[in-house]
Amino acid sequence: MSATLDLPAPAKLNLFLHVTGRRDDGYHTLQTLFRLLDFGDTVHLTLRDDGRIVRRDPLPGVDPEADLTVRAARALQAASGSRLGVEIGLSKRVPMGGGLGGGSSDAATVLLGLNRLWQLAWPRAKLLELALPLGADVPVFVFGRNAWAEGVGEALQAVDLPPSWYVVLTPPRGVATAAVFGAAELTRDHAPITIRAFFEGQSGNDLQPVACRLEPQIGECLDWLSQHGEARMSGSGSSVFAGFGSAVEADRVLQLARPLHKGFVAQGLDVHPLYDWAS
Repeated sequence: MSATLDLPAPAKLNLFLHVTGRRDDGYHTLQTLFRLLDFGDTVHLTLRDDGRIVRRDPLPGVDPEADLTVRAARALQAASGSRLGVEIGLSKRVPMGGGLGGGSSDAATVLLGLNRLWQLAWPRAKLLELALPLGADVPVFVFGRNAWAEGVGEALQAVDLPPSWYVVLTPPRGVATAAVFGAAELTRDHAPITIRAFFEGQSGNDLQPVACRLEPQIGECLDWLSQHGEARMSGSGSSVFAGFGSAVEADRVLQLARPLHKGFVAQGLDVHPLYDWAS
């Protein structure tokens, strides 16, 4: 195996998101449906034999010690007892703070990539044990399938989804996840729904009204995109999306959006590109 790996870290959409409760420890319980995308970051891993974990060219404003990729590598190193190290680089495409899971996906790709680079051969279930403490969205990327999620994001059930192409728009200003979940007006008791109810249209994003109040540009993006399809916010924002039946249709809408909004078109994936890197 090469001592350097350049690996995909796909973005995700929350096709819906309901807040179903709040635990005693302050964490919110959710229902959501994750959709993986063929758009994402690239994680660069270079093997080191000195045991050091080094972050190359850290992201502006992000302490390397708090970087999720570094935390993921250290968690796997500590749990496995590996004496090997890694230099981590990142080619960033997923907007930060957009609710598209970029940082979480990067961390998952580090776990999957180091599982092979360090020749650990850990099963997926064992990697998932390390994923949740890193962040609520990390498990779905290690899970590697489009998934119905409950709890705080750790209870995952694979779901088959029809082909779709998504226009994703991201306002220039985002909102802090903590501010959205901490808002007094947030609905925290949405009755759980079934997968069938989702496909019948009984769903939305409970975080969307709060995020739109905190950052009106999210609402402006939603209003514009709603003229062309069923628009919704992903996660806690600030990115919004709408699905279309063909790449041609999605590309046409993105071209109309470009004078006003920054975005991209992505096709939904069935499985993570590194799905076979864990058993």
